[in-house]
Amino acid sequence: MSLLAELTHRCPLQCPYCSNPLALDGREGELSTAEWRRVLDQAAELGVLQVHFSGGEPMARADLPDLVRHAAGRGLYTNLITSGVLLTEATFRALADAGLDHVQLSFQDVDAAPAETIGGMKGAQAKKLAAARIVVADGMPLTLNFVIHRGNAARIPRMLDLAVTLGARRVEIAHTQYYGWGLVNRGALMPTRAQLDEATRAVEDARARLGPALAIDYVTPDYYADQPKPCMGGWGRRFVNVSPAGRVLPCHAAETIKGVPMPDIRAAGLGEIWADAPLFRLFRGTDWMPEPCRGCDLREQDWGGCRCQALALLGDAAATDPVCARSPAHARITEILDSLPDTPPQLVYRRFGNTPV
Repeated sequence: MSLLAELTHRCPLQCPYCSNPLALDGREGELSTAEWRRVLDQAAELGVLQVHFSGGEPMARADLPDLVRHAAGRGLYTNLITSGVLLTEATFRALADAGLDHVQLSFQDVDAAPAETIGGMKGAQAKKLAAARIVVADGMPLTLNFVIHRGNAARIPRMLDLAVTLGARRVEIAHTQYYGWGLVNRGALMPTRAQLDEATRAVEDARARLGPALAIDYVTPDYYADQPKPCMGGWGRRFVNVSPAGRVLPCHAAETIKGVPMPDIRAAGLGEIWADAPLFRLFRGTDWMPEPCRGCDLREQDWGGCRCQALALLGDAAATDPVCARSPAHARITEILDSLPDTPPQLVYRRFGNTPV
């Protein structure tokens, strides 16, 4: 259904929960305009319906309007996932004229000071607010995305109020997911159970108060669940990711899995990779599942949970996701939550060249 086109890992922000790989792709290895056009052509031929232009910051690519125009010409619904700090009247007009359908604008917080501390860019909040107003004034649908963590969870009600004030049609209140830089900074970012419960109440209260005026998507940390979420709707079932350097992945974090070749769009077509690449076949369906997944009535709902989470926490991508209450390793989640420090450690920020071990 969806193609996530990660055009670049370049970004003016340095968020310490970024889900991009710890080793970022440099500009010199990025797919060219012509190569991205071929990816979009192959996606349309494969039956993809939506393309999400992402990064890093996709607006760092000067050819973004050309790629939006090409995607729109192939009948793809086009969504821009952006920090907004490079979005001006002029840059937005070029995208709108090219056929852009939707903007998803990320916010680090509702207040400028903590937002700019997390993002590492002075003046970013004012640019984001201006970007939101530009999109809404045009009439294009706007989604706001707030990433939630230990330091900002108490401000969710004000985040939702800001979404209403700005005229967004949808808002995503998404707790940090602990992959990539989020995993590196888990001890500093993971909310307490009390914070999570208060966050959930704030979202439920807003849904009751606002009704259909604002669609609210709410994503909680897996660690506080008893049943895992399906990985991207199930591994290799609905979603494909192409990285800046052309690696084709069934989920954003799949590059962390070792011992299986990473498909390369420069070496094979998207349809061939989707159907036959060992990485995509590795955890597709249910035949790969161990017990208790294999005999579970929910196996075709959660599809065994998140493979990259199992790898990150247990060292085995084929293991039952330890988030599941039936997992033999579920105690690992309890250990992590019980060991959260009272005083959060210092954050490690996402920058080119600082790859933590």
